[in-house]
Amino acid sequence: MTEGNGPGRKTPEELRSFRWFGGERTAGLRAFGHRSRMRQLGVEPEEHLGKPLIVILNTWSEINPCHMHLRQRAEQVKRGVLEAGGFPVEMPVATLSETFQKPTPMLYRNLLAMDTEELLRSYPADGAVLMGGCDKTTPALLMGAASANIPAIYLTAGPMLSGNFRGRKVGSGTDVWKFWDDARAGLVGDCELAELECGIARSPGHCMTMGTASTMTSAAEALGMTLPGMASIPAVDSAHYRMAAATGRRIVEMAWEGLTPDKILTREAFEDAAATVLALGGSTNALIHLIAMAGRAGVDLTLDDFDAISRRVPWLANVKPSGQYLMEDFYYAGGLPALLGQLAKVPGALHLDRITVTGRPFGEKITGAPIYDEDVIRTPDTALAAEAGLAVLRGNLAPDGAVIKHIAAEPRLVKHTGPAVVFDSYADLQARINDPALNITPDSVLVLRNAGPKGGPGMPEYGMLPIPDYLLAQGVRDMVRISDARMSGTSYGACVLHVAPEAFVGGPLAFVQTGDLITLDVAARELSLDISERTAELRQANWQPPEPKFERGYGALYSEHITQANQGCDFGFLARRGRNPDPDPK
Repeated sequence: MTEGNGPGRKTPEELRSFRWFGGERTAGLRAFGHRSRMRQLGVEPEEHLGKPLIVILNTWSEINPCHMHLRQRAEQVKRGVLEAGGFPVEMPVATLSETFQKPTPMLYRNLLAMDTEELLRSYPADGAVLMGGCDKTTPALLMGAASANIPAIYLTAGPMLSGNFRGRKVGSGTDVWKFWDDARAGLVGDCELAELECGIARSPGHCMTMGTASTMTSAAEALGMTLPGMASIPAVDSAHYRMAAATGRRIVEMAWEGLTPDKILTREAFEDAAATVLALGGSTNALIHLIAMAGRAGVDLTLDDFDAISRRVPWLANVKPSGQYLMEDFYYAGGLPALLGQLAKVPGALHLDRITVTGRPFGEKITGAPIYDEDVIRTPDTALAAEAGLAVLRGNLAPDGAVIKHIAAEPRLVKHTGPAVVFDSYADLQARINDPALNITPDSVLVLRNAGPKGGPGMPEYGMLPIPDYLLAQGVRDMVRISDARMSGTSYGACVLHVAPEAFVGGPLAFVQTGDLITLDVAARELSLDISERTAELRQANWQPPEPKFERGYGALYSEHITQANQGCDFGFLARRGRNPDPDPK
């Protein structure tokens, strides 16, 4: 590689790592110490001096099945880094396993973001490859990288292969809920469940539905933080190996170019990511994550932005949970570039001239991208719906907003008034949901509170409240359900989520009583509680704040600093702008 051979191209002395290692043996005692410790690691000076040092942040662990292949992918990234003349260093960061971490990995998203930022800030990194894919890892890694603001590129884990059950394709999460409801209704037995258990998750990779994982990796690509086409490739496809090596090669060039996240993560990029999420029929969790990510980039993204974009963007991806197909089908149909190419035809939907990690315009790789199956990826003329299927609701029950993915609900419920049945916690819900004394009918509105950012804690995915067994046996499969929780991106139903402020901090959800009438009107963007202002004031006056969930440790830090859902659930001290200087070079 020719050093410093282009406009704006760095020289070796301008690399960040030069401040650690210097250029000569007489550069100083600290540089001498750093170089001697590299020799201790078995690395000769000529292997790394004068080359971009690329940190590979790997969220692999032995209890994260979504990332079980990332140790191998790191080797391909290293190969690419070495081919391009860089020096790779792999480092572990916190792993957030959606399948095993309780009460929810959302509690630890900001911890991984801190881990990412501080590792990149405190080590001699000239560039970073971020390796993740499971739901919270994408926003966490990108939040940390945006705050650190050194050249960074994202390598997504990729979706697992399609599930299989008795000759039919099934999707993780989405089909589990359906089978589980059938089991509770007495229609499915242990043998069927055992077969489903073996066939629904059969390879490395994250969920192969358009759950939060695929939604967020697609958002990362739309933001311009991955190489084009990255997000759709199945985890075990050989194209994923090749993309890993290409990512390694590209980050070396980015380090020489000084192409940092602040040049990529612009207002236009976040608007395009929001439009992409909505065109995909993606997860409601994306709203929280993108708002938090935008905040780290100094962009003011709000729920109202999502609602406005939703009204002008069509739903184009026929993928579960709202559609029919799975991510493997989506990839073979042309993947995200094909969908973005169609979305680009919608006037004002995308900003095609902005820069991405390629150093080239966003529109360069998507304009004219072919579709190979127009039932999976629709054109604007054959869209599944003229407007994206997500709405932001407001009213006296959610003054700071709530969210519903109405394309995943039964149409009869998008305008509904019914009596509330209130549960004060998830444990209370589990204990009483099947109690006949509650007199729950298909018209009832199930309300779960104290499941938000502070009350959950961590805002767990409790929002797809279970329907009583006796109603399932009668064939009922959807009801209006309201909570300050989130729900899995693989879930479905008339579930109103992210009610803000949450009940735990005294939001209006805390004052709902069983029997109160609640109105949901998606077209009017309304969520309202039918009680008088005087009644609401009396209930608020009698409300007693609950005890904090944590008294010490990370949980206490979390509880003291977490923001509400409409603000992205970031820590206030991380979200704000200000100095966080690089270490002293001496």
